[in-house]
Amino acid sequence: MRTRVRGWRWRRNSLRRRSDVVEAWTALAVAVLLFVGAPLAGALVGWWAHDEARSVAAAQRAERRQVRAEVVGKTPATLPTTQSGREHPYRVDVRWTDPVTGTHTTTARVPSGTRHGDTVEVWFDSEGRPVAPPPGVSEIWQHTVSLGICAAGGTLALALLGGTLVRHTANRNRLSEWERAWARTEPEWTRRGV
Repeated sequence: MRTRVRGWRWRRNSLRRRSDVVEAWTALAVAVLLFVGAPLAGALVGWWAHDEARSVAAAQRAERRQVRAEVVGKTPATLPTTQSGREHPYRVDVRWTDPVTGTHTTTARVPSGTRHGDTVEVWFDSEGRPVAPPPGVSEIWQHTVSLGICAAGGTLALALLGGTLVRHTANRNRLSEWERAWARTEPEWTRRGV
């Protein structure tokens, strides 16, 4: 029957080696990183990503303008099929009227299902080129959560990898210490060389 003594690496005793102490402190550091460091890293990176994404979205909203345009080009009769079942936007000619510069026609991306004569919202940059709309609230939160999860996962992976490497090194050192101790003790036990 095997008896397990908890916390023996933390107490002073004659069987405890330096590698045992290093392994015990490493296990504590890994536990702290897993339960405190990883969530904290995820929260901090998520907070930073949220602020950054909001400022980028605000800058894009300031430099881009939205117009209501009429679809004047020929829309595809059949939409491209996708394996995921999602319908993708496509490019078609649209026309809109600006009170200052008059009527304009350009090719822009419109939502799937749009037909000739429909009115759509189109975004343009400062030079009049059609661009994607600025990110909305859901895109900002997706970005925030994704980066937060990646940061927490990366911290978890580094903590576990570091703990594994330290434990492997401690085991290798422990085995070499035992070999040296056995090399000193073995002749007395086996009566070899006496």
